[in-house]
Amino acid sequence: MTPEVFITKWRTAELKERSAAQEHFIDLCRLLGEPTPAEADPAGETYCFEKGARKETGGDGWADVWKRHCFAWEYKGQRANLNAAFAQLRQYALALANPPLLLVSDMRRFRIRTNWTNSVSETHEFKIDDLADAAVRDILKWVFSDPERLRPDETRQVLTERAAAAFALLAQALQERGHNPQTVAHFINRLVFCMFAEDVGLLPNNLFTRMLEQARQQPTEFAST
Repeated sequence: MTPEVFITKWRTAELKERSAAQEHFIDLCRLLGEPTPAEADPAGETYCFEKGARKETGGDGWADVWKRHCFAWEYKGQRANLNAAFAQLRQYALALANPPLLLVSDMRRFRIRTNWTNSVSETHEFKIDDLADAAVRDILKWVFSDPERLRPDETRQVLTERAAAAFALLAQALQERGHNPQTVAHFINRLVFCMFAEDVGLLPNNLFTRMLEQARQQPTEFAST
């Protein structure tokens, strides 16, 4: 299957998730020159559709596609909330041997999140039209056959140390401007909480990030509110 044929077919498809997901994935395998689950593993022991798994919160779940040591993949219908799909997938990632890559797709958008232990998670996201680019197709092919190429270089320890140093510089700068050390410490703690809350979805739609971006454009107005 050529990129043009794949893009044309799935750009206009209006099928529901249940009736389209497996065909979409098989077409993707053909596009990338990868074997389908049944071709690679007829027994379905390491690579299959509808892989059952126990959710962390209790109850059973199913990954739409799963390949051991490579990925777990969750499909949703057109224009679905991919953040919600990712949250759903994470609930049974551990029961799927904690694959290094977690993918969600609504058949027109693709989102890949790295999931290696002690590595900073990275996100690769693209739309169906981007599959015309060979570099984008390479990323998807690595998901199937060489996931290590997507492993982030930065560890969580390095990121933590870098973040701690940045907060220390911020605290020092605020104290040098005459702010009380205890007030500064309280302010830093609130910043950290807001970042955490946004990351886990307690603050929706990147609310904290958008507020900071607006504050950078109009700092005097932000400081007065």
